[in-house]
Formats: sequence, C-alpha cells, structure tokens
Amino acid sequence: MPPKSARKLLKNSLESLTKENFEKFRSELLDRRDGVKMNQVQGKSFLDVADVMISVYTERRALEVAEEILTEIRCGQEACELAEEAKKAGLQSSGAASRDEKHFVDKHRDELIQRVANISPILDKLLKAEVIQPEAYDEISAERTSQAKMRALYDGPLRAGRKVQDIFLDILTAQERFLIEDLMKK
Repeated sequence: MPPKSARKLLKNSLESLTKENFEKFRSELLDRRDGVKMNQVQGKSFLDVADVMISVYTERRALEVAEEILTEIRCGQEACELAEEAKKAGLQSSGAASRDEKHFVDKHRDELIQRVANISPILDKLLKAEVIQPEAYDEISAERTSQAKMRALYDGPLRAGRKVQDIFLDILTAQERFLIEDLMKK
C-alpha cells in the first residue's frame, strides 16, 4: 500500500476529533493570523478545513501546524498519532528530527535573497504579525534593493529562531507561492 498523502493524514486526523475539539481547532487556526481567513473555515467540514490548510501552507507545514494546534488544544494523543503517521509516510512533522534539520529559509537563503522581488508586502505582514518592530521595518524598508532588504531580514529578525522562520515561510508561501513551490522541488 502506498504511503498516505499529507492531505489524507490531515483529513483523518481532523475527522477523529470530537465536535467540540474540532471547533477549538478551527478557532486556534484562525487565531494564528498567518493566512487562514474566517470565511474559509467557519462552518466548514473537516474536509474543507484540511483543503484550506494544504492550500495556505505547504503540505508538510500544514501537518506541522495541525500538530501544533492539536497540542495547544490538549489533544496530545491525536498530535502524537499525526506525527507518527507523518513520519511513516515520509512527511516528517515537527518532531525532534525536523527541529535538528536546517530550516527551509536557511537552506534556500541565497536563492530567496536573489529571487524575492517584492519585499514590501512581506515586511507589512511581518510587522502585522509582530515579528519585526516598526524601527526594524523602517530600517529594512530604507534599503535600496530587494536583495539588501532580504539580507537585512536574514541578519536581523530571522535570527530569532524557528518560530520566526516558520512565520516568514508562511508569509513567503502566500506572497511568492510559485517561487516556494519551485524551491521545494530542489
């Protein structure tokens, strides 16, 4: 039997939740404020929510987000089962092994610096998500080229850790979907 896809794993995990826990899951998903809109998930089934998560995040990232939310809403068993199924399918989630790996934005630093052209909306979203402060926003925006702005992001806010890098990747995925898809193939 072929390994399960990220979409199938996510759907199975969400389907197993009680109605109350599924409501908590949707609420937490919206509270993240990283791309999922209320009209995309409010009153929607587990199938729809899984599809939205896959379209907003990358497949692997959707599994990581689901695992994080399941843990936050005290569905630890479901989070562990999702992590285990993801590992079996070769879709490592946010367990210890993936924390030790180099983050996507670090792996592709040079290409992102060269290929991200429109940095302003990304900076706006980072400011809104409180990843960068107004002063850093102003300093980075003052750089003359998009490459200099990206370098300033890497040399400043992106050094704060994986959580910041995850938020940055989510924003990049929304703003530069085709670029991120291309880099994921490498």
